[in-house]
Amino acid sequence: MALARTIATPAEAAATASDALAALLKLGRPLVMGILNVTPDSFSDGGRFIDPATAIAHGAKMAQQGADILDIGAESTRPYGGAKPVSQDDEVARLAPVLPAVAKLGLPISIDTVKAPVARWALDHGATIVNDVWGLQRDPDMAALIAERGVPVIVMHNRDSADASLDIIADVVAFFARSLEIAERAGIAREKIVLDPGIGFGKTPEQSIRCLARLADFKRFGLPLLVGASRKRFINTVTPSATDDRIGGSIASHLLAASSGAVIIRAHDVKETVQALRVAAAIEAAR
Repeated sequence: MALARTIATPAEAAATASDALAALLKLGRPLVMGILNVTPDSFSDGGRFIDPATAIAHGAKMAQQGADILDIGAESTRPYGGAKPVSQDDEVARLAPVLPAVAKLGLPISIDTVKAPVARWALDHGATIVNDVWGLQRDPDMAALIAERGVPVIVMHNRDSADASLDIIADVVAFFARSLEIAERAGIAREKIVLDPGIGFGKTPEQSIRCLARLADFKRFGLPLLVGASRKRFINTVTPSATDDRIGGSIASHLLAASSGAVIIRAHDVKETVQALRVAAAIEAAR
């Protein structure tokens, strides 16, 4: 008698991942994506979770605090420069002792990478979503990989540098249009795409605020929106504050984003974000 197979194939894992995210999106409330950086140089928490045991414990803590998704990255994509490029081998080496263990927590796991080989490795070891901060426009193999695996993808707007004279809303819209064209050519199902305007990335602080203020402009594509304003520099321009002291500004931004249609909120401070969103929902329901 043949032994029952207990390990999912990549195709089965992809189907499960898509079903899990689709089910979460149908809950009718904003989802919270907890950030887990296994990097020495991320802008907010670089180095705090480079130790695998510490990183795994932090992932478990965020899950207990109510995170719906965990986003793990091993190369800093800090918006304002200063991050050191990481080879794909080094990126995988940082992920290897952490990602499979975090995946066992049972939450959908997003891999934050711009490299298709790293994304492939992560998908083989428990990740179920790809978060590409260059929106399928940096690694030419990324779109084909995502189509092959059938997994959801987060398409984020980015620029190599900020340009204060730019109409940032028009630029984000044009970027998304290019990314969606790439996705369609590769065969990525449209219902598996989430759009992220990339708060802080390739933008002046004022442009980040404008993107948040006009978030509804990006709903024209009919796709779910993700917003990650957590601890970003634009908060400091409104109310001077150290990175760790921007929880209030982060929550204000995220509540307004959720009220404007964001369905996924990417945050460092999961407990506080979950509480704020639940209280806001309760107040709204009482109306």
